[in-house]
Amino acid sequence: MYFKSLAIVFAVTFVVFTSAQSYEDKRCKCVCPSPAAVLNNTAGSDRKLYIANVPPNKCNCDGVILPRVGTEIKGREQEFCPRCECKYENRNTTIIKVVVIIVIWVIMLLVVYMGFLICLDPLINKRVKASYQEHTNEDDESS
Repeated sequence: MYFKSLAIVFAVTFVVFTSAQSYEDKRCKCVCPSPAAVLNNTAGSDRKLYIANVPPNKCNCDGVILPRVGTEIKGREQEFCPRCECKYENRNTTIIKVVVIIVIWVIMLLVVYMGFLICLDPLINKRVKASYQEHTNEDDESS
């Protein structure tokens, strides 16, 4: 009964925390250089990640990045946008959640089984020790 209630609490906590994430199943993910790299003409390697929930046809620099950093790079859009890489991602988080829950259940079952075997081990060894007697080799004593 204790394990059932613990599992239910764990499952509810898991569902609450995973549903509170800020990204959805369909999203546009763009990786761009820092706006300072374009403004200062430096070759900085630091890149920024921009994520937005937009339709696939707007998954580009104009639809995702310019609305956010348009004021910072005003007039330099033609230099900034070709350096960005945008990808539209479509994932199914329901399948991921189900697989994780199944893996957790299997691990819990294995832990319960291991506990059962640990409790059973002293009972089995107790019977085995009582039935054996020490055997001495008579040939070694005669020589």
